[in-house]
Amino acid sequence: MPTLIRLIITLLFLAGLVYAGMVALVSFVEPTPKQVTIRIPTRDLLGGGAPVLPGSTPGASGPTSQTEPESP
Repeated sequence: MPTLIRLIITLLFLAGLVYAGMVALVSFVEPTPKQVTIRIPTRDLLGGGAPVLPGSTPGASGPTSQTEPESP
């Protein structure tokens, strides 16, 4: 039982250190704002068609052929 209490006290102490570190970061560190520029291609601004979903190729929005598969 003393080992369990010692473990719990050690874990609480470590959690307190982590919490104190977060409070210190919030109190003493001041973020520096900077300007961010994102380039957007002109074709995206001028309506290049339907948006391209991730994982698909541009221009392939569905099946291209409407023919039935060949029978054996």
